[in-house]
Amino acid sequence: QVQLVESGGGLVQAGGSLRLSCAASGSIFSINAMGWYRQAPGKERYLVATKRSGGSASYGDSVKGRFTISRDDAKKSVYLQMNSLKPEDTGVYYCKGSGVRTGDGVDDYWGQGTQVTVSS
Repeated sequence: QVQLVESGGGLVQAGGSLRLSCAASGSIFSINAMGWYRQAPGKERYLVATKRSGGSASYGDSVKGRFTISRDDAKKSVYLQMNSLKPEDTGVYYCKGSGVRTGDGVDDYWGQGTQVTVSS
């Protein structure tokens, strides 16, 4: 059974930094892309950043230049370094593994989410 577990959320003042981590576990052969999505109350889930295995990263327009995504494929982990945080960055941050290959085939998986709150 594949699980993605996030950590590192919390409360921070505007201008501060946080680092989120997500680790995948289970009988995983490979993961095509790992990324982070944000969902604020009453809003749709928003792509924050994603990174393909061995490929370049993509970012949502609102976080470019402030956030950095990185992966450790050996640890099946993805990280999100968030700098210069703004109140509008507040939300639940979800980790997603796309194209996760196991013995049962290929599928996408989500973590349970971690809350990030940025105070003004």
